[in-house]
Amino acid sequence: MPNPPSPAHTQVAPTFEHFQARANTACTPYQRKAYAPVWRQACASIGHKLVDQVTTLDLLILQQESVAKAALRASSRGGRYSGERTVRAMRALFSMAELDGWIEHQRNPAASLPLPRRKPSTRRGLTGREVAEINAVVPVNSQDPALDCLIIRLHLETACRRGGALGLRLADLDTHWCLVRLREKGGTVRWQPISPTLAAALDRHARERGAVRSHDALLRRLDHAPVTGRHYDALWRRIRSLLPWAGAHGVSAHWLRHTTITWVERRYGYGIARAYAGHTDTASAPTATFIRARLTDIAGALSALTGERHPLLDPPSSRHAPFLISQHTRELGAA
Repeated sequence: MPNPPSPAHTQVAPTFEHFQARANTACTPYQRKAYAPVWRQACASIGHKLVDQVTTLDLLILQQESVAKAALRASSRGGRYSGERTVRAMRALFSMAELDGWIEHQRNPAASLPLPRRKPSTRRGLTGREVAEINAVVPVNSQDPALDCLIIRLHLETACRRGGALGLRLADLDTHWCLVRLREKGGTVRWQPISPTLAAALDRHARERGAVRSHDALLRRLDHAPVTGRHYDALWRRIRSLLPWAGAHGVSAHWLRHTTITWVERRYGYGIARAYAGHTDTASAPTATFIRARLTDIAGALSALTGERHPLLDPPSSRHAPFLISQHTRELGAA
């Protein structure tokens, strides 16, 4: 028997506005956060069009509009990332339209949309002096210095992304083995070693600020509400206002990730640095499979970074002078 006709052959295609709402429900949390805002903004210009009548030129115009509207920051790349996000968002949406049978692949308007080539990042690893200056100004004019110091320490030790830190829950903290479970982009999940000092500080912070259930947020404000991206934005705006060089370069939490990974790579090599960063082996050289680091390797690098022995290390490794983790951030206060 012949296959039943697809919806596109028996029904009128939905408008872009209606279909993007359906596509939104099929997204992963990461896709929804990245793509849904692009789709909603596109509704202003092409929301009335049927999804099978949108052209590549329509999408190219949307891409250029997103580039023009991109906020100008010290770290701005001329709107290139905004344009890239628009292309990826439209490719994802019209791929779903293909799956739903509204368009054929040959008529997919996003398939031929060129993806802007990425330029080299201007981010770099910070020097020890620069990290010390950041540590020194974190409590200045802060409404919650204990939380802000904890955030900086967390990023320096784990090299996690902002989303990974914000996604931490009480169940993600293992105080016995001094580990945190990070959920980051691409749906990756990994256990990352942390120092005993940080493990104890995170546990104390969360419980003193109302975290009881396993799914309760780990990082919490003074009013016991979970920390959001707005807190990060305010924290780094204040740091950049207090340190002119940080303001000039647009330093953010992601710079701490670069700093720690660079430090680990210089001292322990590419394999351990790659694992420390949580990079997977997909789309990489086959050699990466053979140099995959163990959790104890990461713990060893962390011990050198913080000057604290990690419980995963047996026998105890030699004590190294800490770098980057200053005395100021080592003495984490109570909530």
